[in-house]
Amino acid sequence: MAFEDYVKRSSALEWQPLIENGVHYRGVFVKSLRFDQQTNRSKTILLKFEPGSSYPYHNHPAGEEIFCLEGSCEVFEGTLNAGDYLYTPPNGKHSVKTDVGCVLLLSIPEEVELL
Repeated sequence: MAFEDYVKRSSALEWQPLIENGVHYRGVFVKSLRFDQQTNRSKTILLKFEPGSSYPYHNHPAGEEIFCLEGSCEVFEGTLNAGDYLYTPPNGKHSVKTDVGCVLLLSIPEEVELL
C-alpha cells in the first residue's frame, strides 16, 4: 500500500456533530481518524468542544488516551491544557467539561459506557 493509504488528512475532514445512540451532545464535534471495520466504530478521533460544552460521566472498559491539542478541559477533577496527555486505565470513569473550549485527540479501544 502507498503512504496515502495510511494517512488521514484531518484538515480535509469536516467537523461533525457528536451524536451517539440518538443523543446529540450540543457543542461537541468529531472527526474520525481511524475507523475499524470489524467493530464498526472509530477508535481514534478528534473531539472539539465549544466553550461551555461537556460530555457526561462515563466508563472506559478498555481505557483511553487523551492528548489536548488546543484549549483546556476538566477531566477527573483535574485540568488538561494544550500539550497535556492523559491515560485513563481500563474501567476508568470521568466526565469532560470545558469553559474555554478545546480540541482533543482520543484513542478509545472500546465503546464507552454512559453512567
